[in-house]
Amino acid sequence: MKVQINDSCIACCLCCEMCPKVFRMGDNGAQVVLDVVPESCNDKVNASIEYCPVDAISAC
Repeated sequence: MKVQINDSCIACCLCCEMCPKVFRMGDNGAQVVLDVVPESCNDKVNASIEYCPVDAISAC
């Protein structure tokens, strides 16, 4: 799976707390740090997508 974060990110850091292997805080909000999400992180990434308060995260 691949994942991306769009410009609506409000830097709440929820995704970073849920899955720090995939998400980190950058200067302009959260960033995806892996090109391909490891299968072991799929559940946490899917939860991050579901619970993002502004729907800024999507699988691609």
